[in-house]
Amino acid sequence: MSRWKRITVFLAIMGPGIITANIDNDASGITTYSVAGARFGYTLLWTLIPTTIALVVIQEMVARMGAVTGKGLSDLIRENHGVKSAFFMMIALFIANFGTTVANFAGWAASMEILGLSKYIMVPFGAVAIWILVTKGNYRTLEIILLFACLIYFGYVISGFMAKPDWNEVFRKTLIPEIKLNSEYVYLSIAIIGTTITQWMQFYLQSSIAEKGIKKEDYSASRLDVIIGCSITDIIAFFIIVTCATTLLPAGIRINEAHEAAFALQPLAGNFASLVFAISLANASLLGAIIVPLATAYYICEAMGWERGVNKSFRDAPQFMWIYTVLIVAAPLLVLIPGAPLVTLMVLSAVVNGMLLPFVLIYAISLVNNKRLMGEYVNSRCYNYISWGTIIVIITLTVFLVITYFAPQDRHEMNENANIAPAGQSSGLNLDYALVYNSNIADGGLNGKNN
Repeated sequence: MSRWKRITVFLAIMGPGIITANIDNDASGITTYSVAGARFGYTLLWTLIPTTIALVVIQEMVARMGAVTGKGLSDLIRENHGVKSAFFMMIALFIANFGTTVANFAGWAASMEILGLSKYIMVPFGAVAIWILVTKGNYRTLEIILLFACLIYFGYVISGFMAKPDWNEVFRKTLIPEIKLNSEYVYLSIAIIGTTITQWMQFYLQSSIAEKGIKKEDYSASRLDVIIGCSITDIIAFFIIVTCATTLLPAGIRINEAHEAAFALQPLAGNFASLVFAISLANASLLGAIIVPLATAYYICEAMGWERGVNKSFRDAPQFMWIYTVLIVAAPLLVLIPGAPLVTLMVLSAVVNGMLLPFVLIYAISLVNNKRLMGEYVNSRCYNYISWGTIIVIITLTVFLVITYFAPQDRHEMNENANIAPAGQSSGLNLDYALVYNSNIADGGLNGKNN
């Protein structure tokens, strides 16, 4: 195959891997990286290296299953592990992803207010716009729009350079781990790992590859798509941490949420850097609000054997479209209701995510090593080592976080580290975040309080 033909094939295949990985940098993920940089400077940059390796291995494995079998992950779970297993997992995932969708609309609302726009206008506008895009459009149009929107993430790269960091120090801290035996440092380290590897990514990536019709003969191009996407998402995370580490940490500014970082950047790095950060947050939030409900609709319909797909209509795939519609209507309503229990919902969804991701990955590994399904495309020994290592680490960290959260001594230490402010005021890390850190083993990032 000539070079130009290979390029043409890649451009035709490109999309699922880049979109899935980049949209994982949603409002919650950006908050996690922003807080990490503001609290500990460059010292957490090293965590992005092992996280990227694990992400590439897991995403490649799932994408390979989609190309070889032509089916989504929920389809394969239902067919090989039974309807009952798939059903109960889908209920739990629906609850978890609803909380994530609420977090994304909350991020959209906050970014709009930074830009001087009312959330009571822009949240309904955003919800209607993405509902029309998915229910009235087609897969190819949606993919092109999402790929274009992924370019806006590079606004964080611009902000990073405008912050004028000490690049020698940045790369030194990236390549040489500096570990602090501090509960807040440990929680943020886990949060960075967890906000990068999420359960919904595995379902959405495999479903989108199946819907796009990518075959195993073209898998080398799809694999490159996955590797590029995973690399870009952590490059963006790198620049978010660098921006906040360079500007906020020296000024002693503590933040809880990504939109606070955008406000704080204004006097430190200039209006333009602050504006770029806010626009990038708005973009990330809205993209997350598109994809997480879409992933939810995909895997529930696959598990139940219902028709699904962006190319379908309400008549062809009523369950798929109604699941998507319910999420897109309910999440914005909660964001706009004064006094709604947003933090409680986010924490609940986060904890469910934390408990579910190991099961999702175990199902995925068992399926990808099934020779009846995958033939010669089963995992190599090296892939299995990394995959099982990731699962063991995730389970261990989940248990660790639950134990430390409920241990009185650790709760007291977290309160001391948090410097918790009176009710109604923004503070540093608070106890709600302990559970949200627990969520980041699987999803979530840091979801701040809505005071």
